[in-house]
Amino acid sequence: MAIPVNIEKLVSGRIVESERIEYKKGWNPAAIYRTICAFANDFENIGGGYIIVGAEEENGRAKRPITGIPTEQLDAIQKEMIGYNNLIRPYYGPKIDIQTLDEQNLLVIWVPAGMDRPYEVPENIKAKDKKHQYYIRKYASTVRPGKVELEELFNLANRIPFDDRSNQQATIDDISPSLVREYLVTVESELLDEFDKVPLVEIYRSMDLLHGSDEMLFPKNIALMMFNFRPDKFFPYSRIEIVEFPKGLGDPTFYEKPAITGPIHIQIQKALEQLENIALKEQIYKRPDKAEAERVWSYPFRALEETVVNSVYHRSYEIREPVEIRILPDAIEIINYGGPDRSIKLEEVRKGIIRNRRYRNRRIGDFLKELDMTEGRGTGIPIIRKEMAKNGSPEPCFETDENYNYFIVTLPIHPAFRSDEGVNEGVKISQPSDNKINTIYSLVREGVNEGVNEGVSEIIDLILKTTGLNAVEIAERTGKSLATIERYLRILRKKEIIEFRGAPKTGGYFFTSKVDEFLNK
Repeated sequence: MAIPVNIEKLVSGRIVESERIEYKKGWNPAAIYRTICAFANDFENIGGGYIIVGAEEENGRAKRPITGIPTEQLDAIQKEMIGYNNLIRPYYGPKIDIQTLDEQNLLVIWVPAGMDRPYEVPENIKAKDKKHQYYIRKYASTVRPGKVELEELFNLANRIPFDDRSNQQATIDDISPSLVREYLVTVESELLDEFDKVPLVEIYRSMDLLHGSDEMLFPKNIALMMFNFRPDKFFPYSRIEIVEFPKGLGDPTFYEKPAITGPIHIQIQKALEQLENIALKEQIYKRPDKAEAERVWSYPFRALEETVVNSVYHRSYEIREPVEIRILPDAIEIINYGGPDRSIKLEEVRKGIIRNRRYRNRRIGDFLKELDMTEGRGTGIPIIRKEMAKNGSPEPCFETDENYNYFIVTLPIHPAFRSDEGVNEGVKISQPSDNKINTIYSLVREGVNEGVNEGVSEIIDLILKTTGLNAVEIAERTGKSLATIERYLRILRKKEIIEFRGAPKTGGYFFTSKVDEFLNK
């Protein structure tokens, strides 16, 4: 049975950290089973790992072209593994797959983190006198743990990350086959070829979405987070809420978007779409110390993306609080509950120096990496800081409390977009000229009753300042009735000035491409 990864991405090191992958030129069961034991113990809680048999390692990647394994050896290796798996205590069976790369056979051994750790295995699995030992991964090596590490390994026995636990309140039927298929298509997994040929339970087992015996089989939490349309039924408040405070937190005026629910990767996509529509704007920025003007963004999208992904990846799904995104006049705050690991010092948090040793949700990271939504490897905060600096934005701020109950990332708006006095000293922003705006007004007013002119012009002004608003939000901001606003919007749509984009509940109004081209001339 195939495994749910793309082999080309796997051997290129694009989706798995170097410490989670090991290459073996040939079949060497003694060394391979020590590494299987180490990955199953998952001492760092990073999700196990992969062993690629038939490829040499070169600078942390597979040496290409690979050497491969002769076809006549594959059956014998798989038969041997059945016996060797029984020598791991307690029993552990890794998942295996035969893949083709560079026209050669590869044996891919996927070792998810075990549910019954700690595991031990004979030091030499082929020796007559089998002496069992515990093994862990240290950086990119398989080693025997020292005394302190061994004690810690035993302490981890009952600390399975939340997303990898079985959920006995759900059944296999709560996993959506259509969402699973969509995921396999997106990541280009060869498991898709078997989707309609084998029972769904075998597909789910291959993806490590289930736990238990055939008669007592339950989905893991990760299966419900990724492949159920309403995971908030199982994990209350596992959603994203976006609230806009146009006058700041101290003012009672705010605009709340509908809560974003659904599979967590879909939540991320929808949240980013809304933020892109509401908060991302581009301007020409003239620095006083430079002759050349620069194009800058209110917020760099890459920094926003990394912050939203991290908030979903690292939040606690046991705490009944949503991820909150607050859009302020001069910043965006993204808050998740269940703060950073307690081993991290508060001063390091404030400086943005966060190196998680263990992850609260190891499986979420694996799936998001496959979808190219995150890189893992502890690169999230460095990427946020780098992208903010590259855009010329102020330093981001990272905050938690003394009890590590929450984690807040604040992304300040670029100086060119500050609204305290229009713009800061030495800054010039290109805006559509009054003539262009007046021309748009004239296009609208032609053939429209005189009493309507002011209303439609007000909507144009509002969309110029804040795109992506829906009819209800426009009514709230203008103080007019919803029926009146919808009448004005029909006029603007008919004249091809605006169009509605996005889903009915979360979308909003934007200028048409015809108007955008006119304004950008």
